[in-house]
Amino acid sequence: MPADDRSERVRALLDSVRAEGRTSLTAPEGKILADAYGIAIPGEELARDVDEAVAHAARFDGPVVLKIVSPDILHKTDAGGVVVGVEGAEDVRAAFHRIVDNARAYAPTARVDGVQVQELLPSGADAREVIVGAVTDPTFGKVVAFGLGGVLVEVLKDVTFRLAPVDGDEASSMLDSIAAAEILRGVRGAEPVDRTALAQQIRRVSQLVTDFPEIAEVDLNPVIATPRGALAADVRVILGDRAPEERHTYTRAEMLASMRRLMQPRSVAVIGASNEPGKIGNSVMRNLVDGGFPGEIHPVNPRADDILGRKAYRSVTDVPGEVDVAVFAIPAAFVAKALEDVGRKGIPNAVLIPSGFAETGEQALQDEIVAIGRRHGVRLLGPNIYGYYSTWQDLCATFCTPYDVKGGVALTSQSGGIGMAILGFARTTKTGVSAIVGLGNKSDLDEDDLLTWFGEDPHTQCIAMHLEDLKDGRAFVEAARATVPKKPVVVLKAGRTAAGARAAGSHTGALAGDDAVYDDVLRQAGVIRAPGLNEMLEYARALPVLPTPRGDNVVIITGAGGSGVLLSDAVTDNGLRLMEIPPDLDAAFRAFIPPFGAAGNPVDITGGEPPSTYESTIRLGMEDPRVHALVLGYWHTIVTPPMVFAELTARVIAEFRARGIDKPVVASLAGDVEVEEASQYLFERGVVAYPYTTERPVEVLGAKYRWARAAGLLGGRR
Repeated sequence: MPADDRSERVRALLDSVRAEGRTSLTAPEGKILADAYGIAIPGEELARDVDEAVAHAARFDGPVVLKIVSPDILHKTDAGGVVVGVEGAEDVRAAFHRIVDNARAYAPTARVDGVQVQELLPSGADAREVIVGAVTDPTFGKVVAFGLGGVLVEVLKDVTFRLAPVDGDEASSMLDSIAAAEILRGVRGAEPVDRTALAQQIRRVSQLVTDFPEIAEVDLNPVIATPRGALAADVRVILGDRAPEERHTYTRAEMLASMRRLMQPRSVAVIGASNEPGKIGNSVMRNLVDGGFPGEIHPVNPRADDILGRKAYRSVTDVPGEVDVAVFAIPAAFVAKALEDVGRKGIPNAVLIPSGFAETGEQALQDEIVAIGRRHGVRLLGPNIYGYYSTWQDLCATFCTPYDVKGGVALTSQSGGIGMAILGFARTTKTGVSAIVGLGNKSDLDEDDLLTWFGEDPHTQCIAMHLEDLKDGRAFVEAARATVPKKPVVVLKAGRTAAGARAAGSHTGALAGDDAVYDDVLRQAGVIRAPGLNEMLEYARALPVLPTPRGDNVVIITGAGGSGVLLSDAVTDNGLRLMEIPPDLDAAFRAFIPPFGAAGNPVDITGGEPPSTYESTIRLGMEDPRVHALVLGYWHTIVTPPMVFAELTARVIAEFRARGIDKPVVASLAGDVEVEEASQYLFERGVVAYPYTTERPVEVLGAKYRWARAAGLLGGRR
């Protein structure tokens, strides 16, 4: 059907449903949408009386399904409105009357339009029941879903999601993304399903909801997938009760222009600066001055002549010259008036430290400052934040403790408490950072802006973000997709278990709990999702250290068999592949280990071996181009003390890097407290090492591999 005709037909149908005050479509109306978009369904007809039902059934070859048609009965099975496998005129008549009677009893006032007579779909060993659907997610908008269907859909909840619309490749990828994907490929002698037909159903549903945003939910459940096609037994469509709100957006150029002046300012004004210790305005001033910010610092306070030796101004409008950033350290009630002055002064960024806005129920006050900012072209960071650090500018615009260790990690958080945890971790682990930014209420500036900036920032090698929500999930995905090919993005999404399924009129809607959608969409964007705060911080610290792998072959070299088993489990758990050691490499490893050791993978050199055995086997793993990553398991002995192991390992890795051979190497150190110093020594020299754990080093390696795959770099050079 031509696109224009299709659009006009669907638009007329949806308008007529709206005109009747309905939000759900009947089965015959669903068929109109299916026909318009090429969504494959079995033969079916609407019977308005029992004689029509008998006539329609006679035209289908074999048994049929009868279903009640009523705009007031959404869940037909619950109403006793479905009878399957009806054959012959007598049975059709009986089933017709039974369905109508059940519907009357279930909902006495419901409008009954008739009974749908539908061709019975295939069954048997080669038939698989799946669900294809779409739902309107509050964060990401239209998302399409696929998973096991029928009675299993809400029991197993084996469903995957993608942003709509999806192309053919994305639709096909969904078939492999559910836990039961093997069932679709054919098991126990069954033929595989028609993947092309199934992917087409997904793609066409995604296009339908994209073309008509007022469609809130679509459910094709079950879709019967066989080796010869995929037919939707039931089409359920629900309209939304209102159109989504338009969000104010900025172009990439606008984001970069404002973020450049925020993160690389030449002049900063502190509104509410104070000489009184203990005041936020005093702490911000001291951090800026003591941190060595080389630009101009202008305190603003109408009751002071100078603050910390700098001339104070009654209003920000009195400050001479251009100002890039205004940091607010005044009570919430006074922010709006001062923000008007910032706007008149032409300052492009306002950093709003004060609390007392939407987080305390003062949404109107927050809306007011957002409106002021937009009117004057002022971007707002916050409110309700601890401020921010831009270390390469020696900028510490915060009332928290200072931090000045420069490096390649950018860290952001919505929470002040999490922000301080980030700071403490960075200090303890000596992690160099390019920036630490608080986002707070995200009234304006949010993760999209930061991702866009950090993606271009030459000082930033890895971005890690703690977030509780996203204002615009699609904008975040767009920014992530532009950033991931250049550098890793790690996200800790809070509220992982709290979302649950929301009340919905379809199976798809009920399954689309916020976290389930977040998980799949973030993966689709190439983002590495961290399960907890410590993992997020460790990924951020370690990923810039590890070189990009050039292939999938992982080899474990261990001094303890028990560690080797645990490391092998961790490799599998993190989606990595243990290399099948070829005979020549196996013989080469055996030449260095005792007879009671074990080659293969893991390579077990045993615990009593001298440093030379560790060195020889590590050299062999680095030398062989078929080995792409090494996992080292060290066991503390007096024969090879921890620092001896650390020094020889670091030396060998450095030698190979000098020769242009650079592979990711991670290490697990088991032993007495000396392994802590040895681990830190290795980490500082490019070997990601952890004491007392076999899981963490492999988790980090797995995160590096996930990013390399998402960035399209696995097998290439970087």
